[in-house]
Amino acid sequence: MDTTFNRCTWASTALSIPYHDAEWGMPVHDDQRWFEFLLLDAFQAGLTWELILARRASLRLAFANFDPAIVATFDADTVEMLLQNPGIIRNRLKVQASIKNARAFLKIQQDYGSFDRYIWQFVEGVPIVNAWKELAEIPAQSKESILVSKDLRQKGFSFVGPTICYAFMQAAGMVNDHLVTCFRYDEIRLA
Repeated sequence: MDTTFNRCTWASTALSIPYHDAEWGMPVHDDQRWFEFLLLDAFQAGLTWELILARRASLRLAFANFDPAIVATFDADTVEMLLQNPGIIRNRLKVQASIKNARAFLKIQQDYGSFDRYIWQFVEGVPIVNAWKELAEIPAQSKESILVSKDLRQKGFSFVGPTICYAFMQAAGMVNDHLVTCFRYDEIRLA
């Protein structure tokens, strides 16, 4: 019996394969998971996703299990403590943006009932299903990610450019960008 799977070519390491196979592209409807993806993708800006996956457990510990209500209470002393943590990406702007984004995230929850309800409106509640055959075909952003970015910025978020927004839209299943040859493409499309 053949146990090999065709998967997206970017998933090729001990960290990226399980992430790809179990998480990437699965539609998210849990606000705490949404905040996790926003935080992780903001930290990823200018870095590799592999590095973020390697630091994910430390980021989870440092940022209160990605609980936006707790992160929103972080103060200047907490920022300084985080900047001494060798397990995370010690970038002051990204740490401060995480706190700012947590506060903006809570405001969206208050205004819309949930972040999930807010964010899915950008794709009319249904994942966009693309049909890419090669990694090179996948865009870095889309018209939807540009709209999401603009709206999040207006709502007070930082580190939410169109490329970052497209990355979290892919990760959280708003966009199915698995290659058509990948075993996850149909699994997610038909879920």
